[in-house]
Amino acid sequence: MRRILCLLAFSIGLGWGLAQNKQILYDFREIPQALMVNPGTRTAYNWYAGIPMLSGISFQAGSSGISVNDIFADDGLDINDKIRDRAIFGMSTRDELSGTYQVELLSGGFRSRNRPNDFYSFGIYNEGDAIGYWFRDLAILAWEGNADRLGQRFDLGHLKTRGEMLNVFHFGINRRVNNRLTAGVRAKIYSGIISFKSTRNSGYFVTQPGQNNLLANTLRADMLLQTSGLESIRQTLSDNGGNEVQAIRQHLLKRGFFGGDLGLGVDLGFTYALNGQLELTASLLDLGFMMHSGDVRNFSLAGQATVEGVEVILPDALADPNRDFWQDLVDEVEGLIPFDEDNRSYISFRPTKLYSSLRYNFGEADGTAGAWCDCSYRVNSRSPRAGYRNAVGIQLYAINRPRGPQTAWTLFYQRNFGRILGMKATYTADKFTQTNLGLGVNLQAGPVNFYVMADNLLAYRNIAAANYASFQIGLNILSWNAN
Repeated sequence: MRRILCLLAFSIGLGWGLAQNKQILYDFREIPQALMVNPGTRTAYNWYAGIPMLSGISFQAGSSGISVNDIFADDGLDINDKIRDRAIFGMSTRDELSGTYQVELLSGGFRSRNRPNDFYSFGIYNEGDAIGYWFRDLAILAWEGNADRLGQRFDLGHLKTRGEMLNVFHFGINRRVNNRLTAGVRAKIYSGIISFKSTRNSGYFVTQPGQNNLLANTLRADMLLQTSGLESIRQTLSDNGGNEVQAIRQHLLKRGFFGGDLGLGVDLGFTYALNGQLELTASLLDLGFMMHSGDVRNFSLAGQATVEGVEVILPDALADPNRDFWQDLVDEVEGLIPFDEDNRSYISFRPTKLYSSLRYNFGEADGTAGAWCDCSYRVNSRSPRAGYRNAVGIQLYAINRPRGPQTAWTLFYQRNFGRILGMKATYTADKFTQTNLGLGVNLQAGPVNFYVMADNLLAYRNIAAANYASFQIGLNILSWNAN
């Protein structure tokens, strides 16, 4: 039974592992959603309007330590051996199951008539983010028990996880400061829907030879799980009123539109031309926090206890034959390590992300009206640079995580075929995979802008063996500045 539960938890973890890097979309300037990963990117359109619920959808999935195929492949090996060797003992506490999804509910942008170098963008999107590190010591304890591991301390600090779902309301300003510099800032209001966090756990469990019994078990714990928005869902499911789905939907909608937790954040970014062809870009996203004060329920376990099992001392025990010695043991442990619940508010910080790139443009356009130009707002005799059909470069991505920053490096090549078609190919190396080839395609059919992007293309030959995959798609209506 213990191994069945461990396998079930492991399988669920593989099902929701995700990541956050949008390296294909970053600096893909013909796509309006590129402003969401760098508010200081160059813009060359008058206005755009995203199709609600379709303008920006992204989903990435990955597992840094193992793939589904490593466990469930029909390779003739015993599944228990594969779980033990490849998962329980094969993964480290640095391996993670992490992730995000994002769906734009509303998006748009326009260029100021009075200040044509300023471009304003706004919108609402729904986002979910979660991460869980591999709890190696706890997995070993659940899989093998402690009978053959006397004196080994099982570290409770291996348990680190956090996650949230929220709506983000945002407004950004993108300004062409001069011929070299374009800068941008985006203000955000977070409306939290659900949240959970357990990232500062410590303590251990150890079994040693006992004095009064054969074995003595010691538990020293300082653990905390903070949640917001989940208690109402739990109560709804336990009520069995028959309208659970509708009640949960109303609960989520209410909290997503300023009826739950609130927070503030900011995005910053810039693009700087080092010369006529070489550009440096960078952005810092979700520098903000969330105050969790509604529908909060926290759970804590703190203290230390050493027990040697049920102790029956004769002949004293015969004086009360109805005494519950097991309950005495439970009461003793709970007295030494109290399990508490409270509804105190707490603050969480957003997973801040950093992007940066060095981009070299080449292959000058032929000057026809159909050629796309990334030089400035209105193309005229004072434009500092001509438009270029090609670009190559390198990108850096980093995100703060409970066990430290997570980084990725990307090499890219972008090619524009006039204003109708643009393509970007990428190679990315990170903790998930070293063979990540991606491709993004942007199509402009009149005022209709459609893009699609996919990552880790080589893994699609056997998706179950992949450690990482991603997909992005969007549909917009936009007007170019030359129209």
